[in-house]
Amino acid sequence: MDWFVGVVCAVFGLAFGSFANVVIHRVPAKRSIVSPPSACPACDSPIAARDNIPVVSWLLLRGRCRACRHPIAARYLMVELGVAVLFALVGWRVGATWALPGYLLFAWTLVVVAVIDGETRKIPNRLIYPLTPALLGLLVAAGLLTGEPGWALRALLGGIAAFAVLLGIALISPRGMGMGDVKLAAFIGIGLGYLSWGHVLLGIFGGFLVGGVVAILLLGSGRRGRKDMLPFGPYLAISALLSLLVGETLIAGYQRLVGLG
Repeated sequence: MDWFVGVVCAVFGLAFGSFANVVIHRVPAKRSIVSPPSACPACDSPIAARDNIPVVSWLLLRGRCRACRHPIAARYLMVELGVAVLFALVGWRVGATWALPGYLLFAWTLVVVAVIDGETRKIPNRLIYPLTPALLGLLVAAGLLTGEPGWALRALLGGIAAFAVLLGIALISPRGMGMGDVKLAAFIGIGLGYLSWGHVLLGIFGGFLVGGVVAILLLGSGRRGRKDMLPFGPYLAISALLSLLVGETLIAGYQRLVGLG
């Protein structure tokens, strides 16, 4: 059953991956995500419905606009595929439960935020402000409908705790942490708090580990200097998604390692 849910979620993921590209392109520019319809950024020709099929259209057009043949960035293809794969994994992990809509929103938002922060070094309030209470509402409803109000309360407390921890770090070291990261931590804390406190710890502090490893690799390869600032949002997003998908296995492994399992 969980595999079937994963396949259905993957199909929806293709459509939401296409929408994610619209949000990634327009929100940083403070443009509407509703209108006008999608158009080629080079020649401004409207994109026909046949050329707006997720993944398939990009491959058939070989990554170019039909009208002017201007290249269409491979990022569009990767986002569509990435969201579809993530939706499939979330469907398999969460199953046909009341929490599934919340975790699909969780995964979609983290992909969008990671790409925007990676490209602009900003996490837009236009995304975080509405989507954080939306996620909380979905998971609180899921907890109540499942008969587990404690899970709903833990989601709220997880968001508050994660926000407080990163806020403290940002106040101590403002150059190393932006307020966008602090707000993103609240969103992540809500999503992972519904699962367990261990998931929250893994998702938040795992971001520092992932970011540290990437920073060392970039320094070692000469692609970044010691004074270069790296966006932290993508690493928080990666760690949060890993915590959601394989957190139980990692937490159980750690507990066995220290003799708690």
